[in-house]
Amino acid sequence: MTVRAVVFDLWGTLVRWPLEDARLLRERWATRLGVSAERLDELWYQAGAYEQRESGPLLPFLSSIRAAARSNVDVSEFLDWRVDLARQSLVSDQETVEALRELRRRRIRLALISNCTEDVAIVWPETPFAPLFDAAIFSARAGFMKPDRRIYELACTEVGAEPSACLFVGDGANDELAGAQRVGMTSVLIHGEGEEPMWEDLRDWPGPRITSIPQVLDLLA
Repeated sequence: MTVRAVVFDLWGTLVRWPLEDARLLRERWATRLGVSAERLDELWYQAGAYEQRESGPLLPFLSSIRAAARSNVDVSEFLDWRVDLARQSLVSDQETVEALRELRRRRIRLALISNCTEDVAIVWPETPFAPLFDAAIFSARAGFMKPDRRIYELACTEVGAEPSACLFVGDGANDELAGAQRVGMTSVLIHGEGEEPMWEDLRDWPGPRITSIPQVLDLLA
């Protein structure tokens, strides 16, 4: 197979999700709303909430939480806090940046697909990643999410490569690896050195797997 493009997931792949900082941020907003952190978590994780907040603008979702909490706080404040969190979190180690630069030197097209709230899309242009990618697709802006085949097809279109000529690299959240395979990509599982994949159903992943971004280069050899 001749690889013309590599499509990366973001959280858990290029950068770690700031689990503790995100929890503290929700606690901070719970205090502003006048509800317990547990009540806010109920609203944040209720059925359909994930799809709503990650496939469209964030403010309407935050407004629905405010209404459920019977509060009148300014929800744009919470969006600002999310933007600050994304800005602090979207940083990269040098070896990842160098690997991405080497892929570009080899004339491999690079794309990003992320299921995320719109704060990530807002901050992305400021990050060290942005100049290294030919395309960046965020579910909150696209209006659909992994594993919807449309998000993978959009990435392929934007980098000008057929799915069969693309690698998709991700930690496996949201059934993303199978979703990429269904459109014809070759899916690559990434997880930490000496660690099991985060998702139990991927422990016996039969496809290629790596433990760092530079190892993508070995798959092209």
